[in-house]
Amino acid sequence: MKILITGACGFIGSNFVRYMFSAHEGISITNLDKLTYAGNPANLRDVEGANDYTFVKGDICDEALVDGLVSEGFDAIVNFAAESHVDRSITGPDEFIRTDVFGTFNLLEACRKRHVKRYLQVSTDEVYGSIESGSFTESSNIAPNSPYSASKASADLLVRAYYKTYGMPVLITRSSNNFGPYQYPEKLIPLFITNAMDDLPVPLYGDGLNVRDWLFVNDNCAGIDLVLANGEPGGVYNIGGGQERTNIEITRGILAELGKPESLIKYVDDRPGHDRRYSLEFSRAASLGYRPREDFAAMLSETVRWYVDNRSWWEPLKPRA
Repeated sequence: MKILITGACGFIGSNFVRYMFSAHEGISITNLDKLTYAGNPANLRDVEGANDYTFVKGDICDEALVDGLVSEGFDAIVNFAAESHVDRSITGPDEFIRTDVFGTFNLLEACRKRHVKRYLQVSTDEVYGSIESGSFTESSNIAPNSPYSASKASADLLVRAYYKTYGMPVLITRSSNNFGPYQYPEKLIPLFITNAMDDLPVPLYGDGLNVRDWLFVNDNCAGIDLVLANGEPGGVYNIGGGQERTNIEITRGILAELGKPESLIKYVDDRPGHDRRYSLEFSRAASLGYRPREDFAAMLSETVRWYVDNRSWWEPLKPRA
């Protein structure tokens, strides 16, 4: 099987490449990545030079590049390429619209022209907005509350339109909050781990009671793999973790793992449009055989250890984060 993965030098994409090579024989992967600040070639150093792995530096917004690459013939395309940090979308939304919307359009057009057999759009639970109680299903209304989530929701709607209009064999996965190794240290868990390691304040938004459903990255990779192989064309699949935690619980857990005092917690003004709670119902993915296997507490401990053991990976990235 020949797969084009866009944005595979990022956090989830790089973990997905490793997962696919470990889970399948006889596959080849081409990675198209622009190498923005969050795209790090070091994330895939362990697969560099492999005969079944090819890296192409480029932008999914480059129409000629994308069309030429897709024309080489792929059985499937998985699109991870996106601007994905909510805070950055608030201060600079234009790049999010360009990459997340126009870039997705370029990929869809190339796939339509070249009759690619399978296109999977990697999306997020944030497109649904916030929910006070219960859980979002795939039929829940899309109601994004940040420029980031709006750009991802717009891309999802484009993907849906290409299925409805052209009959393209597209799929969408929407996962809950991922964590694990190789996550850029601007996101909550790696930021708080690396700050606490250096006895720096950990900046907690608002009252710290915002709730997220957490998912270890390898579980998400397994879910994406299942949907890619067995999902129904045109289908949307929530990939949840079923492990909700408040931000203050996460923060205290990290500090406890590192043996650091809670006096490092610094409450800061809440960000604009901050969603209060996310929660996903994921029985549709479960019908394909998906279930989250990793325990949150155990994987948080493992993630903390990874950042402790890999200071040389994250330390050069912190000034940009």
